[in-house]
Amino acid sequence: MAVIIPPLPADDVAFLENATKAAAAGGCVWPDFTACEAALESGYGQSTLARQDKNLFGMKQHTHPVFGTVTLPTEEVLDGKLTRVSAEWVKYPAFADCFADRMNTLRRLAPEYPHYAAALAATDGATFVREVSKSWSTDPMRAQKVLDIYRRWKRL
Repeated sequence: MAVIIPPLPADDVAFLENATKAAAAGGCVWPDFTACEAALESGYGQSTLARQDKNLFGMKQHTHPVFGTVTLPTEEVLDGKLTRVSAEWVKYPAFADCFADRMNTLRRLAPEYPHYAAALAATDGATFVREVSKSWSTDPMRAQKVLDIYRRWKRL
């Protein structure tokens, strides 16, 4: 019996199409897959951080800020427990800047994080997502969730 995958709502598709254009403008290696990552990370652009600060990936502020900063509460897994903390996040002028900074972060950290290096060397978008997800998130299902978004969007 075939599994029927429901199509994405029109607003989500519009977000993915716009995010893909911004990802390409930001120099992302797999813009359509990166847009799916952004959809997962930002609730299809509906998170407060995405709407107000153009931050689609929950990028925390860098040691040497290039863009503005916003402080917001977040939940993180610390010592195996979900803990509420305040964090400083990057405030971007545009989504393309967010995507460019994300790519720069992956490139800068690739020598320290082998999964980022493997992601940047990936020959297909699914491998990119699987590799980057190994270090990017604490969610062990992140890669699968991103690939599910891609499949629903592309109707695979």
